[in-house]
Amino acid sequence: MSKTIKVALAGAGAFGIKHLDAIKLIDGVEVVSLVGRRYEATKEVADKYGIAHVATDLADALALPEVDAVILCTPTQVHAAQAMQCLQAGKHVQVEIPLADSLADAEAVVALQQQTGLVAMVGHTRRFNPSHQYVHQKVQAGEFNIQQMDVQTYFFRRTNMNALGQARSWTDHLLWHHAAHTVDLFAYQAGSPIVQANALQGPIHPELGIAMDMSIQLKAANGAICTLSLSFNNDGPLGTFFRYIGDSATYIARYDDLYSGKEEQIDVSKVAVSMNGIELQDREFFAAIREGREPNSSVAKVLPCYQVLAKLEQQLNAGL
Repeated sequence: MSKTIKVALAGAGAFGIKHLDAIKLIDGVEVVSLVGRRYEATKEVADKYGIAHVATDLADALALPEVDAVILCTPTQVHAAQAMQCLQAGKHVQVEIPLADSLADAEAVVALQQQTGLVAMVGHTRRFNPSHQYVHQKVQAGEFNIQQMDVQTYFFRRTNMNALGQARSWTDHLLWHHAAHTVDLFAYQAGSPIVQANALQGPIHPELGIAMDMSIQLKAANGAICTLSLSFNNDGPLGTFFRYIGDSATYIARYDDLYSGKEEQIDVSKVAVSMNGIELQDREFFAAIREGREPNSSVAKVLPCYQVLAKLEQQLNAGL
């Protein structure tokens, strides 16, 4: 495909705007339709980014013959159904993390992708952040082997607000959303499948109906281990912080930035064409469409992550 890739983006919230900003930096791609829950708010964003078509129903965007691909930045609970809706309409699709909030739904998307042959990718951004790419390249070169990953995913979200401080129409989830980043990244960076997984959770929030604190342990087949702590109760530094402890170095990753174990910043500006993980993720999606290939973080490649999450959910539900 040498022509301009025309994209519909669904979800004009905090993360949708990150994708709109990223796509502006990518040649040969144009967002032609914006889908949102509330028309006026969606049109306001569309006008800012010069997007002509605005809709409140994904089907209206999928009906546009010029649309080649869709990026879904919608609530977790509709990711799988909407990803399948896009594939059934003959559109390539990138769905923001998580692919689904159940293993059965994740498997259904993978089956449909294999049937259609279209590009279907999940926004497992950590695979694309320059900080994590740097570590990945060290592992692949045989210069670094992970012994342990220690990860903290911390937010202060005792009410249902998004990253822009706006009220959400849906409830976020520590396991199926935020843990998915690290469960996938651990197996990807270790280069070895997860063979053991344990989870504990704190009290269920009386209004939100979710656990606000969670602890997860993972072990890969090659012996590497991972400890992941997650909280919506943390009134302090926010975000996800990764410590890679290996046989030759220690690295600390904070989104797109990387530091040594002694807090010396490592230059990762030459790792990729951008320092923005979302832009790099989008570039991979569009490159896979143009080249007719499976992308990194395809629905099939990330399915093992959702298999682990399903096992952890069973543990938590059983109170083990």
